[in-house]
Amino acid sequence: MNDYRPSPLNRSGTDAYAGAPGEVVRNRVLRNTYWLLALSMIPTVLGAALALSLGLNQAMAASPGTTAIIFLIGAFGLMFGIQRNKNSALGVALLLVFTFFMGVMLSQLLGFVLSGNNGPQLIMTAFGGTAIVFGAMASLASTVKRDLSNSLGKWLFAGLMVIIVASLANIFLHLPALMLTVSVLAIVIFSAFMLVDLQRIINGGETNYVTATLAVYLDVYNVFANLLMLLSAFTGNNRN
Repeated sequence: MNDYRPSPLNRSGTDAYAGAPGEVVRNRVLRNTYWLLALSMIPTVLGAALALSLGLNQAMAASPGTTAIIFLIGAFGLMFGIQRNKNSALGVALLLVFTFFMGVMLSQLLGFVLSGNNGPQLIMTAFGGTAIVFGAMASLASTVKRDLSNSLGKWLFAGLMVIIVASLANIFLHLPALMLTVSVLAIVIFSAFMLVDLQRIINGGETNYVTATLAVYLDVYNVFANLLMLLSAFTGNNRN
């Protein structure tokens, strides 16, 4: 586990670098966040691959209501555990379990996309588009001096609530137009969240790399998933 813990903790569980100069702490948190974010992609891919190989994606597609309940309980339960243990190695372990779980949940969308002739190309395009968004938001976060969390925070939270309610409703309504609208809104909202979260890390507002990674991971995950849904819808994702 030491390789996964770039920020050493003392025996009381507090950050050993709490007394370091602000610039050093900010750079350390940012660097550790990027490393842990990259590491978190491994269990995400493994979770998706395992679910696809076991056919879990088909089971989830057949029972959308049950899948939604499992997702809400699993995701929020693990996020609560990560928050409670963010100052210990257990927090890192729970974060990696969470990313594995999110990979399993993502397999339903990946299975649908891969059933088309252009599935692999769409996934790579969505991955590339997400990387471009991340790079753009990281650049903006390091150059914009205005505190975006104060000016955008309430609007982003309201947008997030709209996305959640609309997504849950569409599980039962099955409205393609609503799905596309939610996907477009989600890409905009989570790109803005990514900008705010990265700026908070760069400015020193976030001093824990575990919770910082969790926030940025969720932003990246949602941008990728919704971009993939849009690409699949607009290209027709022709079936074999």
